This record gives sequence, structure tokens and C-alpha cells, in this order.
Amino acid sequence: MSIFYNLVGNSYMSTLHQIALTFTKNIGDHLAKVLVSYCGSAEAVFEAPVKKLMQIPGISTKTIAQLNFKDALERARRELDFIERNDIKVMFYGDAAYPKRLKNCNDAPALLYYKGTANLNEARIISVVGTRNATDYGKQLCRELIDDLKAYDVIIVSGLAYGIDVTAHKECLRAGIPTVGVLAHGLDRIYPAQNKPIADKMLGNGGLLTDFPSGTTPDRENFPKRNRIVAGMADATIVVEASIKGGALITAEIANSYNRDVFAFPGRITDEFSTGCNFLIRNNKAALLTSGADLAYILGWEKLDGNTKQQAQLTLPIDLSANELLVFETIKQNAGMLGIDDLAFKTNLPLSQLAMNLLNLEMQGFVNSLPGKAYTINH
Repeated sequence: MSIFYNLVGNSYMSTLHQIALTFTKNIGDHLAKVLVSYCGSAEAVFEAPVKKLMQIPGISTKTIAQLNFKDALERARRELDFIERNDIKVMFYGDAAYPKRLKNCNDAPALLYYKGTANLNEARIISVVGTRNATDYGKQLCRELIDDLKAYDVIIVSGLAYGIDVTAHKECLRAGIPTVGVLAHGLDRIYPAQNKPIADKMLGNGGLLTDFPSGTTPDRENFPKRNRIVAGMADATIVVEASIKGGALITAEIANSYNRDVFAFPGRITDEFSTGCNFLIRNNKAALLTSGADLAYILGWEKLDGNTKQQAQLTLPIDLSANELLVFETIKQNAGMLGIDDLAFKTNLPLSQLAMNLLNLEMQGFVNSLPGKAYTINH
């Protein structure tokens, strides 16, 4: 039996059983993770006596009766053959290579299939989504956004769909930015087929990711599952263009449910494919975005120095009031970032006075305000 698999540090048998769990009847992502947690490993799940399995929360007599371990293992062996032939990596929920941001989401997939070169745990990852009916305005916004973000060492994630998704991927390839496409089907195909040349190029600077095994077709119900990965593996989701209905708004809602930042480009109120963005902004579901520089400022990013990475040094604030200096030093002493409630407690300043001090510090360039009423030192 061949062992030349991209198993991300796992043995053949360990990965075989991890994959087999996803083919077991009535065992979804959540229950698969629970079983492994109780039993210690995927292999141990398959070896556990019925009495032990019955003691695990979520396991019923019906579930036990319908367990198809033998068939699941056989299907997993065929999947491993496909993985070997196609240079695919397998990432189980507990693996170090599994996207850490996604792992923090309560409905994260138990297992992922990945083909590519990008590190899915890079420091800065952004999702870009939008309508499949991208206008010239939306495509131009994508181009300008990607150009703005090139200086920040970022990975761009999208869904490799028509419209804004594929435009974002194309612009990343043009600009030399790593880009990852999340698929609603297995890695044995590309949908839509016309995006295959783009997908092939992404493998050299980015990659393709899915939680669906080979043979899975792009059925309608798969796309919301795909969207949760797009939202979950990124620091923030940007909606470029969207109508009031569609996958982009679903992705934005999922990102909000994960407490991730959401941004949207505004558009004219008469434009159909700006109604979704305007809705998100109007209902405080997304922050208004006009450029990549806005995003970098809000997230507290610094541009990379192409030659050297010098330690950032804080400019000494010399013309501050006593209270402003107190606020500045308090933020500085707490890893350079602090929420306003903690700041009020530590400085013992009334919220109204604290808010004025923070505004003055921000206007002078000493601090940045972040989503969630947090403040960080401006290096």
C-alpha cells in the first residue's frame, strides 16, 4: 500500500479513518468532532465498542444501528487513491495546518481537501465576494482593491464563481497576490468549467479548498456550505457588489455570525447590484469601504518594508494633556490594544471624558479605532 500521500503529518491509517468518518451515515461535522474528542482519535472511533459509543452525547440507538463503518472505510480508500494521484492535502480538524480562523467557528468542517501552495494560516486573510453579474463598476472596484492590498502581504479568498469572485481571483493573479478558491464540489472538477484556466494558475500562487470529496457535484445546497468556509477562514469579508438576494449577502450574514468584520462598497441607490451593499451598510451589518487603504487602516495593518523589517518605534507624544497621556500609556501597556470598557476601568475616567481623549489622540495620529470599540497604538 502506497504511503506517498499529502497527509499533513498524519499516517495513512489515521487519515483513512478521518475521511471514513465523513462517509459514515448520520455522522455530520459536529458529531464527528465529538466522537474523536471522546474516543481520542478517528481510528479509536471505529474500534470503540457499542457500549462506549452509546455513552457519547448525540449518539442514539438509531445512529448506532445505521453505522456503516465497513462501507465508509472502503469509500475512504478510493478517496485516498484519488488524493495520491492528484497531489491533494488532507486537513483534519485537529491538524496544525487546518485553518485556525475556521476552526474557531462552531460549524467548521471536520475535514478539508486542499490543493495549492498558500499557507491557510497566514497573518492576513481577506474574503472578497459579490454578485455573479458583476458590472464594470464592480470589476474596477476589485482591481483597485487588489492593487491597494498588494503592499500588505495578504491572501485573498473567494468562491471561484462567475462575476466578482472570479474577477477577484484574476486580479490577484495579475498583481501577484496569493488567492484561494473555495469550491462547492470535489477537487475532481471545476465549476463553472470556463474558470478552469484561472483555477490552474491559482495552484501556483494560492490554491483550491473544499470540504467535499471527489465525485461531489455542484448542487444548489452545497453553496451555502461553501460560503461558511469563505467567511470563516478570513479576518474580514468584503462585499464588492451584490443584489438584495444572493450568496454574497449570505456570506456576509455568516461572517457577522462569526463576529468577523464585514465591509461593503456603497453604490448608487438606483443600481440593482449595489442594493445589497447599501442594505448591509444601512443596517450596520457592514462598514462602509471606499478603498483597500480604508481596510488596512481599520484593521491596523502596516505596509511591508521590502528591504528590512525594522521594529516599529512609537513617536513620543509630547503635547498631550495628563489624561490623554494616561490613556495613551494605558493602551501601550496592554499589548498596544484595548477595548473602551477595559480602558475606562483601568484609567478610572468617565466614558464621556475618555471618548473625548480618544478622539483627540486619534485626530493627532497617536491611536487608531478598530471595530468593536477597541483602540490600538498607531506605530
